[in-house]
Amino acid sequence: MNNSLSNTGRLLGAGLRALLVLTLVTGVIYPLAVTVVAQALFHNKANGSEISYDGKVVGSSLIGRQGYSLDYFQPRPAGGLGENSVNTRYTLILSGATNLSADNKKLIAPVEEAKAKVVKDNSVPGHTVEPSQVPADAVTSSGSGLDPDISPAYADLQIHRVAERNGLTVAQVRKLVDEHTEGRTLGFIGEPRVNVLELNIALKELLAKS
Repeated sequence: MNNSLSNTGRLLGAGLRALLVLTLVTGVIYPLAVTVVAQALFHNKANGSEISYDGKVVGSSLIGRQGYSLDYFQPRPAGGLGENSVNTRYTLILSGATNLSADNKKLIAPVEEAKAKVVKDNSVPGHTVEPSQVPADAVTSSGSGLDPDISPAYADLQIHRVAERNGLTVAQVRKLVDEHTEGRTLGFIGEPRVNVLELNIALKELLAKS
């Protein structure tokens, strides 16, 4: 009986010591080490890849935002988030896609509406946008609904509108788009892309200089 109690006590003691050591290592030391390394070597990424303008954090290069006026480049739609979302500007509650099939009328209708709006908004005197020119990312949300990037094709489609509304030349705006177009990651992963927030900040800086 005494041996049994002694063994049980010894096992409980060993288990408690193991719990304390593992808690210290995995709950304190490891997270602290990862935090120190991340802050030292990847400070910007570790803090959310924040983008600052005029001394203020205005967003993240990893999260799309809505609410730009037509003076600026427009992001991908965020319709996949559903009606209960307040994903406007930088207030985030949830993310996700519609999960609707490509032939679902609930998906087709807003896509057609979005295409008509893109054509209307980007057709300016001397330059008419045709429906066939509207790329898919201009009328559909990404899987998360928070894609910060648009395709170079969608950025190019918006150039004439942005130039006309801001009193800039098409060449000036096109230069901005070219400067902010990123190629495939490592040369083969993903597709070329343009970060909308970074592009709009560059546009604002150009306007300030003008």
